[in-house]
Amino acid sequence: MANHQFPELFLPLLLITLSLMSNEVAFAARQLLEETPSPAVPELPKPELPPLPTIPTIPKPEFPPLPKPELPTLPKPELPPVPEVPSLPKPELPPLPKAELPPLPHFPTLPKLPQLPKDIPIPSLSPPSYSTTSP
Repeated sequence: MANHQFPELFLPLLLITLSLMSNEVAFAARQLLEETPSPAVPELPKPELPPLPTIPTIPKPEFPPLPKPELPTLPKPELPPVPEVPSLPKPELPPLPKAELPPLPHFPTLPKLPQLPKDIPIPSLSPPSYSTTSP
């Protein structure tokens, strides 16, 4: 039978064990690689390729010139004359009566505003500067 007393401890214990084992294996493998000398790789001679074969050249064929085809001349088509369209008479409209505008209503005259003097100081838009020293 299986032991069901502490199932919640099994997974963390397994993960910790595996992570510790994998670090030791990686460290041991690196240590082995650093300690053992690498074998000398023998130099292989370069292979010599055979010379490329020469390909014979083929002479370019000469073709006789082709005769120019003679096309028959087509007669120019004659179009029938454009028929004349009779012009329509301009329609005459009766003259419209002249419209009379009603007179404008009388507005009362407004009182005149007093004139402002021209030498008024213009207020500045910058904030006033305050002194930081005490009197």
